[in-house]
This record gives sequence, C-alpha cells and structure tokens, in this order.
Amino acid sequence: MRTIIVTGGAGFIGSAVVRQYLSETDFRIVTLDKLTYAANLSSIPGYDTHPRHRLERVDICDAMEVRRVLAEQQPDAIMHLAAESHVDRSIDGPGAFVQTNVVGTFTLLQEALAYWRTLPDGAKKEGFRFHHVSTDEVFGSLGDAGSFTEDTPYAPNSPYSATKAGSDHLVRAWQETFGLPVVMTNCSNNYGPYQFPEKLIPVMVLKGLKGENLPVYGAGDNIRDWLHVEDHAAALRLVLDAAAPGARYNIGGHNEKSNLEVVHGICDLLDELAGPLQSPRRSLIRFVTDRPGHDRRYAIDAAKIGRDLGWRPRHTFETGLRETVRWYLENRGWWEAILSGGYRADRLGLEKRQDKKDN
Repeated sequence: MRTIIVTGGAGFIGSAVVRQYLSETDFRIVTLDKLTYAANLSSIPGYDTHPRHRLERVDICDAMEVRRVLAEQQPDAIMHLAAESHVDRSIDGPGAFVQTNVVGTFTLLQEALAYWRTLPDGAKKEGFRFHHVSTDEVFGSLGDAGSFTEDTPYAPNSPYSATKAGSDHLVRAWQETFGLPVVMTNCSNNYGPYQFPEKLIPVMVLKGLKGENLPVYGAGDNIRDWLHVEDHAAALRLVLDAAAPGARYNIGGHNEKSNLEVVHGICDLLDELAGPLQSPRRSLIRFVTDRPGHDRRYAIDAAKIGRDLGWRPRHTFETGLRETVRWYLENRGWWEAILSGGYRADRLGLEKRQDKKDN
C-alpha cells in the first residue's frame, strides 16, 4: 500500500486530490496542513474516521515537525500543494507569501532530500517523487495570441506569482544539484466545488444568490484559461504515477474566458437554477478599479501532457460551471459555515484533542 503525503490537503485543490485518492485507490493519504483560514476539514469527508487517511496539522516551515512526519509515515511520494495563493492578499501582505511559498518550500525540500537519502537502494527509493504543484502566473501576462509552454520564460508580476516562481526555481535546483527526484506542474485557473469564497467564481455565485452587487475588476476583459479542479486532480495523480524525474507539465482546461464572460455565465445560471430576482442578475454587475499588476491574459498549452501521458480534461467550461453553481446551491451548509466562521470548529476540536493528548 503506497503512502502519499499531500501538503495543503485541506485546501481547495489539495482536498480534491485527497478525495480522489481515497475514493479511487487503496493508497494511504497523509494530509499535512497548517490549517490556515482557507483550509477546511469538511472538504475531506471522513478526514478523522477514514481508515486510510491521517491528518497532520503541521506548518511546512517547521523543519522538525516535517522531519517527524516523514520519519513516522515513510511516504512513497510527496505532492506539494501548500501555498498562499490569493493575489489580492499577496498585494496587501506579501510577507506571508514569501514565508510559506519560498521558505516553506525550501524547508520541505531539505527534509524530503534528507528522508530520501535514508531510503535503502531499491524500488521505494527509485520510485520516490517530490511533486511540486505551481501556477501559470509565474509566466506573467500574454498578449492577444499564443500560449504558455513548459519553456516559456518566467516573468511574474505579483507578489504571489513571484513567490511561486521562486519555489519553482528551488525545486528545479534541488534536482539538478542534489539529485532529488522531482516532477513539476503548472496549472491554469481552477474552479469547482469546495473553493474558498474569496476567488472569482464562488464570490460571484454567493453574492449573486443574495442579490448583492457583483464587483468586476476594470472592464472585465482579463482572460484566464479555466480548469475544473477534478480534472486538475486527476492530472496531478497521473503525473505523480507516470512522469520521470525532472519532468515538467503544463495543465490547462482549454477554456479561455474573460472575467466578464464568466460572471455573465454565473448570472444566467443563477437566474435559471435559483430563480429570478426582480431583474436579471447581470444588472448587479459593477465595474471597480482594477487591482495593481493585473495580468491581461493567461493561456496554457497543455499539448505535452496529452501527448506524453494521454491526459485530457473531462469538463467543458459550460458543463463544469453549471455543475459548480449547482453544487454551491445544494451545499449551503458548507459555505454558510465559512461565512459565519463555524467551519473553524473542526480545527478547534482538533486542538482540544491534541492538548488533551499532550497533557
């Protein structure tokens, strides 16, 4: 039975990976997560009862705790998703992004390297992988044509993307210098169920549902390639299983949409699925001052992962967005607990159990 450590496993993408592993494989999964504001244990049903799941509340910057988990769990692979990821927050407070994304990745690499070196020669050592999950934002902004490939030069424009670029460079260096068997992926914008309501799609769904104004940056003409989180999780698992050390893949949904197109789609789906307001929800859209350093366009060329590993996204944006809006309508308890702060109850209970155990 393989053991996979998923850092950031209680986050949006991480929890999708964990749910897929638990439902579709017989692997043991260790969620290593600091449980910051964006982590939600209710995104992993049965996180504390599933026989093949273990939660380790650990900060990836804490070398001693990371070392302990690696020694105790003896993983066959690490999938590294733990990161600060919200661009707006990185503008307001970049220090946390430097700490988690750069220092945290460095710490994790150091401990993973030390652990890997202790493994005896054989299948476990040869099969070990450190899978670093990154973003297309490290490549900067595109013009009206072209797509990011795996060879696109880095040109990050926000504190978030700069810190992710830094972590990418560290991961590559740890393979080139120390021989740590790493694989790396860069993805486009994710969406889908269980996304924390600070990102575009859940914000617009929840505000639109309540009939509140829908703030759209600038003219709403910033373009992103949208990737359903379940498609992304499947691609990550495939890369971890099949990619050779040093391999790098871009993962995209082949769905370029402007922010305004996305918001229009959400408005129309809410009018259909939740019932109309006094006027169509498109009338709630309000254009607001654009944020600093807002990249104009991202687009992923995902031909390599399709060619090498046979991966294709299962969702179109139209089917995926409909499914996502419906999920938020049918799972009010999940997001209402976030808006009220009640979702923190799970981690408070965890802290009390841990204090009792330690004493």
